[in-house]
Amino acid sequence: MPEGEADGTAAEIRLRPPRNTLNGRVVGWWRVQWLLMTAVPVVPLVVLGALIGPARLWLLLPAAVFAAAGLAFAVLLPLWWFRTHRWEVTEDAVYVRTGFFWQEWRIAPMSRIQTVDTVRGPLEQLFRLATVTVTTASSKGAVRIEGLDHETAAELAERLTRITRNTPGDAT
Repeated sequence: MPEGEADGTAAEIRLRPPRNTLNGRVVGWWRVQWLLMTAVPVVPLVVLGALIGPARLWLLLPAAVFAAAGLAFAVLLPLWWFRTHRWEVTEDAVYVRTGFFWQEWRIAPMSRIQTVDTVRGPLEQLFRLATVTVTTASSKGAVRIEGLDHETAAELAERLTRITRNTPGDAT
């Protein structure tokens, strides 16, 4: 048993559901992203269907199918994602749960955190959202918390920086 566990002084880091939800505006952000991805195949098919008379049916039919599926997914999936994505930061670790079909639960101990970044892409700025990326020594890669209010993200990055600065490195 590692030192400190016998007397109960070691912090317990275990897989558990994180408590915080994302900002509600993330649903709109995800919907816009999905609609833009849907437009990539639909727009060229519609344009070509309008220009090429003999192939009109063979171009507009898939465009309609892609558009209908994209719209349905844009309406339904972000609501589902919002219900499953969670995050939490304690003095000991960053907890993140993402995914919808394949859920991924990640824990990043504070002693393993190397950098903390805040990113706001153009669409995120439009929705007043930000992404916090926590880079660790893990081969799995960084832990990302997307869909945070931009002010919450800035406060979180500051808090993580403060906590990691005061956390001794892990020698394991």
